[in-house]
Amino acid sequence: MLHAPVAQGEGTQPSSIRLRVLSLGAGVQSTTLALMAAHGQFGPLDCAIFADTGWEPRAVYDHLEWLMSPNVLPFPVHIVSAGNIREQLINAGQGNRWASIPAFAKTVTPAGAEVPVLDEDKEGELVEVATRRTTSETVSIGMIRRQCTTEFKIVPIRRKVRELAGLTRKRSPSFPVVESWIGISTDEIVRAKLSFEAWQVKRFPLIEMRMSRRDCLAWLRRHDYPDPPKSACIGCPFHSDSLWRSMRDNDAEAWGRCCRGGPGDTNRRSWYSWRDLSASLRHSLG
Repeated sequence: MLHAPVAQGEGTQPSSIRLRVLSLGAGVQSTTLALMAAHGQFGPLDCAIFADTGWEPRAVYDHLEWLMSPNVLPFPVHIVSAGNIREQLINAGQGNRWASIPAFAKTVTPAGAEVPVLDEDKEGELVEVATRRTTSETVSIGMIRRQCTTEFKIVPIRRKVRELAGLTRKRSPSFPVVESWIGISTDEIVRAKLSFEAWQVKRFPLIEMRMSRRDCLAWLRRHDYPDPPKSACIGCPFHSDSLWRSMRDNDAEAWGRCCRGGPGDTNRRSWYSWRDLSASLRHSLG
């Protein structure tokens, strides 16, 4: 089991774990972990928690509904939400607060624009010391810092875990009372992070079993379970070219909700316009 060491106060005895919970994304790895737990592997599990961003593919919601149907999992699945990420992004165009997605962005600084000149002060901090005017147009391309996973996944799940463990509006204990199961496989082991909160430990059962994503699919098929869909927001910029191609060719509803304000909606603009997205993908998608 992977967990961070927990410092205990002198004479303090840690309580037993009072809650074992699975972070359920409804993709391949977390589905496999949930079903393996249902088969009695890894020890008892009290519940699973699914954080709904409001922008998952229909296949993910259908798969989640199947997981929650009778006689599939012997433990409850709680659904939590911090709102609809797609609606929040659309409303960001009106100046409202938003949790940024890792979108590709282009900044154009026209010729003749006034820009700051920076230098270090005595304490080594960068400060503006002058301004200058650009002599030619400059274009900067990069990726926006990602905040969406924390705000729409980590925070809602953490809040529900603390509620279920009886820690709402209470001081956190200095020893672990929650064991959080995470569905990370060996081929993405770099994502396995230790818990730095003393009240919980993280466990990675698939890594303990040395299971890769391919092993997870093999286990599901051996037990006659359906292949889970890919769990990710419809418009996630991390999608591969093949996934964009599949969405374009096989899921018109999702493609429309990604590329504009909504099916048939010509009055609202989102972070992608049909023209911009189509142009950027035309070469790679063919």
